[in-house]
Amino acid sequence: MPSTLPEGEVAPRDGVLPESALREAGARPLGFYLHVPFCASRCGYCDFNTYTAKELGGGGSQASYAETAVHEVRLARRVLGELDRPVETVFFGGGTPTLLPAADLGRMLAAVRDEFGLAPGAEVTTEANPESVDQAYLEGLLEAGFTRVSFGMQSASTHVLRILDRHHTPGRALQAVKEATAAGFEHVNLDLIYGTPGESLEDWRASLESALSAEPDHVSAYALIVEDGTQLARRIRRGELPMPDDDDLADKYVLADELLTAHGLHWYEVSNWARTDAARCRHNELYWRGDTWWGVGPGAHSHVGGIRWWNVKHPSAYAERLNAGDSPAHARETLDPATRRIERVLLEIRLSAGLPLDVLDTPGRAAADQVVADGLATLMNNRLTLTNRGRLLADAVVHTLLP
Repeated sequence: MPSTLPEGEVAPRDGVLPESALREAGARPLGFYLHVPFCASRCGYCDFNTYTAKELGGGGSQASYAETAVHEVRLARRVLGELDRPVETVFFGGGTPTLLPAADLGRMLAAVRDEFGLAPGAEVTTEANPESVDQAYLEGLLEAGFTRVSFGMQSASTHVLRILDRHHTPGRALQAVKEATAAGFEHVNLDLIYGTPGESLEDWRASLESALSAEPDHVSAYALIVEDGTQLARRIRRGELPMPDDDDLADKYVLADELLTAHGLHWYEVSNWARTDAARCRHNELYWRGDTWWGVGPGAHSHVGGIRWWNVKHPSAYAERLNAGDSPAHARETLDPATRRIERVLLEIRLSAGLPLDVLDTPGRAAADQVVADGLATLMNNRLTLTNRGRLLADAVVHTLLP
């Protein structure tokens, strides 16, 4: 499969980073993302860097993947040199991380712990498809040091799941939450998607109510995005399904916020609600603040001190690089101050904590006054925070603040 990654700058074979990037990394929280690129089947809406066994053919063995990922963790230790900062968050994503044995995920986590150390109270999350785990598997994760699990529920409607090419039954996600709680997990998330073609407002209400009945302490609700090159995009292009409607998406977001808030979950990022501060996904907060993270795995992205890079996409090419003693980085870019400021606006305006006003330039501060006058944000303690209406128009607010 040819890479569609941006070309960027040439990444050095040894992965070495500038001293300035390493100095900044020492002053910011550190997280690890570990990408597991395997799926039992491909969902029609998904454009993530994932592979089924059929697509991989003879390359990219699942059996050897954990050892390959451990090699990259050790590379990270060499590149980051004397960085003396324990890891605060670890996140296993995919793909379906839980297609690997729990012991393999534990081995990858142990490598991070052994090479860098975990901060007291570190958050360790894995994504999971509901049908890929049982209580014994979840107990194995807890024993290995995982503290949080995120299940891809998406919908409680059979016909919506069918359109998304999801293969679990509507009730399986709820049972998985119960199993995770019984295993001892304190923090459990359910991922939901709204706006699927054919989903009514009542379908969406039923999905929200079903998810809440399981009592997760975190819910993520994302509007369906039709990505080019996916099966869903092809079906829409052929006229088999309609495009998601913006007004329908807005109505469903409003309903989600109403029901989730009434049930004691509160928004802290436009698409994320948590019961308590402790239930927030601290790893995602690390991304939104532009902190330091190393992405392990094919296609994974990393950011250290204003240097961002991305690995080769295919699992076989990834393994070949590491087995040869080389960095798997495909390319990288150096973010200049203007780009970093723009990215702060893009991300931090989405947070309930708000965007510090001093991030904006002079025209942006003048625009902020208009955003407040239009009722899209409030200004308190020199931080700009979206109102309920502003959350619906977050992209428009960003365009206004970056004239």
